[in-house]
Amino acid sequence: MFNYLRKRFTSHIRERSRRRARLVSKDGRCNIEFGNVEQSRFVFLIDIWTTILDLRWRYKMTIFISAFLGSWFLFGLLWYVVAYIHKDLPEFNPSINHTPCVENINGLTSAFLFSLETQVTIGYGFRCVTEQCATAIFLLIFQSILGVIINSFMCGAILAKISRSKNRAKTITFSKNAVISKRGGKLCLLIRVANLRKSLLIGSHIYGKLLKTTITPEGETIILDQVNIEFLVDAGNENLFFISPLTIYHIIDRNSPFFHMAAETILQQDFELVVFLDGTVEATSATCQVRTSYIPEEVLWGYRFAPIVSKTKEGKYRVDFQNFSKTVAVETPHCAFCLYNEKEAKTKEKKGYDNPGFVLSEVSETSDTKM
Repeated sequence: MFNYLRKRFTSHIRERSRRRARLVSKDGRCNIEFGNVEQSRFVFLIDIWTTILDLRWRYKMTIFISAFLGSWFLFGLLWYVVAYIHKDLPEFNPSINHTPCVENINGLTSAFLFSLETQVTIGYGFRCVTEQCATAIFLLIFQSILGVIINSFMCGAILAKISRSKNRAKTITFSKNAVISKRGGKLCLLIRVANLRKSLLIGSHIYGKLLKTTITPEGETIILDQVNIEFLVDAGNENLFFISPLTIYHIIDRNSPFFHMAAETILQQDFELVVFLDGTVEATSATCQVRTSYIPEEVLWGYRFAPIVSKTKEGKYRVDFQNFSKTVAVETPHCAFCLYNEKEAKTKEKKGYDNPGFVLSEVSETSDTKM
């Protein structure tokens, strides 16, 4: 039992040590941090709108509640100060003919309630400002204006957070693995992508970036060097009719960074393939971007995706997402170089070649016979 647990623990440690660092997670989040930033963190307050939108919901709701409660309590204190200075409180024993700045403010609690009624424009009618002092009138105007600003900003931030196109991106899914197999007589890298909603993405565009570490001829090491990867779709790369799952593919030709990789060596490679899908949400006209990544362990050589779309007896098209990431092994060349060499050899066999140095000489026939 002890030996079994030790083997399991050792294999787990080895598996964790073999895990590759990813810049982009499978759900599209970027795994990067900034260190030794010279600028102060207060620069984020300059773009306060974006800062508020990027906050998590728990922090956003904390700011939302604190902004309203804080402003109500602050102006409640100011109303209490006004009543205290004008000696409107019962503890000063005002005369019968005394006209207060704000009627029916008897303490801090009533001042807080009047502040709340003023800022949210409830106006119960029990407490109101009189014409006695200009300070109360100015404070009423200032709180009303500031309350509208706080209400517009915070409610707008909540609405923008809810309707943000980032949530729409969660209904776009990519296959768990990428596969490499022949497609149309060419060796291709294929990825499946699906839209889980019936509403379309307008003007969708798919492209990829290959991230790897390269060494320049000058000896400079570049980490996360980006190489463009062109993906194609049979229906066209622009304005995709994205109502059913699509299979995008990259042709592994001589200009492809995958050309010199083989089935036996792809797991030894150090790269990360990041796939992007940009589009405009049909319902809100907001742009969104979906992204995912694949490391060498997630690229299956010699496989293709299982069929996913079928037609029912009622004439409807059915998409079975149970087979969305399912793959089937197929016969595939173990490298792109071998496939192209095989094609060139077959092409040369079918062609004939003229030898310009060959001269046909005619032989004259004679009827004389020597005895």
